[in-house]
Amino acid sequence: MCHASVWYVLGDTGVSMAYDMLARITGPRDLDALSLSELDQLAAEMRAAIVKRVDALGGHLGSNLGVVEPTIALHRVFDSPHDRIIFDTSHQCYAHKMLTGRAYGFFDEDRMDEISGFTNPEESEHDWFRCGHTSTSISLACGFAKARDILGQKHNVVAFIGDGCLSGGEAFEGLDNAATFKTNLIIVLNDNEMSIAEDQGGIYRNFAELRASGGQALGNFFSTFGFDYRYVEDGNSISDLIEAFEQVKDIDHPIVVHIRTTKGKGVAWAERNKEEAHSVKPRDASPSGETYTAITRARMLEKMAADPAIVVINAGTPGGVGITADFRAAIGDRYVDVGICEQHAVTFSAGLARGGAKPVYFVASTFLQRAYDQIVQDLALNQSPATVLVFQAGFSSIDATHLGVFDLAYTGNVPGLTCLAPTTAEQFLAMLDWAIDVSDKPVVIRVPDKVVHGGEAVFSDDAIARFEVERAGADVALVALGPTLALAGLVSDELSANYGILPTIISATTYSALDRQLLFSLETGHRLVVTLENGILYGGFGEKIARVLGRTSLRVLCYGGTKEFVDRVSIKELNQRYHLEPQALAADIAAVL
Repeated sequence: MCHASVWYVLGDTGVSMAYDMLARITGPRDLDALSLSELDQLAAEMRAAIVKRVDALGGHLGSNLGVVEPTIALHRVFDSPHDRIIFDTSHQCYAHKMLTGRAYGFFDEDRMDEISGFTNPEESEHDWFRCGHTSTSISLACGFAKARDILGQKHNVVAFIGDGCLSGGEAFEGLDNAATFKTNLIIVLNDNEMSIAEDQGGIYRNFAELRASGGQALGNFFSTFGFDYRYVEDGNSISDLIEAFEQVKDIDHPIVVHIRTTKGKGVAWAERNKEEAHSVKPRDASPSGETYTAITRARMLEKMAADPAIVVINAGTPGGVGITADFRAAIGDRYVDVGICEQHAVTFSAGLARGGAKPVYFVASTFLQRAYDQIVQDLALNQSPATVLVFQAGFSSIDATHLGVFDLAYTGNVPGLTCLAPTTAEQFLAMLDWAIDVSDKPVVIRVPDKVVHGGEAVFSDDAIARFEVERAGADVALVALGPTLALAGLVSDELSANYGILPTIISATTYSALDRQLLFSLETGHRLVVTLENGILYGGFGEKIARVLGRTSLRVLCYGGTKEFVDRVSIKELNQRYHLEPQALAADIAAVL
């Protein structure tokens, strides 16, 4: 496909766009010969390309639209990759990718899937880290600056970080360290007055004062650390940005360049709907139908209306876990967004619980791992009765930076932490009720992906280490954790139809404790136990069963994910790789028997 011949309608602006300018950009130095008017034209084409990619594949829209001009100016002034440019979280790296030889991934429909939505050193020498979690760029930049100095090198180190990311604890730690440097270190603060949703935290009062005063407010947060400081009012003006960056290039001390940008810039819908436009699905995405986020919201509204002690907590990612603006408005000050601070969110929940409240922390699996120490110390060791709802857990075709397969192992092995994996929506709601209303200990509920109904369900303390025999059989027992019960049923059908084997099917909904009595009873009438789980096997559910049954005559096969980072691998391919397909699994079982 000829790049320059591609046309696209830019969102709701009605402007048709040819990529004539962008198609000629093979690297950052191609910017040097362009006039300011040509750079503005390039910015328009880049915005059209961002919309085109997101329209086709989904992705981060608003954050990328807002940083087109800053990215052009950065690459015009600095010499990447000799100068190191490090993007925080990197969900605003689309313009950077286009200017570093990867524009084909945005307007060539045949090549869009060749690049990821985050920085990736395997793609380009201009990308220094695989980033997807927030608040890391300043710490990374500190490391780069120190390495440069001790090796006697000379280049600029630039950390590009959004205002929302500065609510994260690691960003504060990085700032505290960076301010002590006596060498080149440039922090570009991209201030669009938004995180994913609204910014949360006291630091943003000072940012507002700095914006209102044109950077002249006496109470300057960065100055108190000891940073030099420069403010750019129009952070979407290429000429203003070039001027500012040229003045700080090769500086011999740490400086913060505070630029004010517009999230969603250039697309009216994205500017009006900043939270919704942060991350969007592709246009042809299938309707999701009934969701666990909707089910959870409905039950939480009921419970919170009846119990004033319940508090909902989130750490700066409300949309991804179903905390909509309407839901936030309905529960008022009993919703607390602590900013992008997962460690604080867990410890805050522990404090709420010990203070007599009933906290429910909504979190994505990939972000809960940022608070592992707090899970161990503040929740489990102190037996603080908080509820943690883990969304987006299990296998997915997402980028390697956002995998949700590790939580099963790292939560399931913490003493004093009850970890549950419901199979049906009814089980989930019963567990949620029990965790909030009854349990006097911390509870983690691994929320399934697809909604399955299974009739009325109840949950009590006695059910924590009790597995249910869904169907009695012989020779082989399929022990399925949570939503993998559906797979067990399909495997059973294959075994029955093609091998004359009628297996026992067991539903397990707890992965922090085992039903040892039931497991040992399988030695009678069975030769093989097969475990199924939607997470990595190492340290997971199946290994616990294999260890317990190692003293018996039973052989155990464990099926789940390999300990690996997978990047944008389809669910179909993962199921093939891990033998989590009915025919393959049935063949494995038959071969062993």
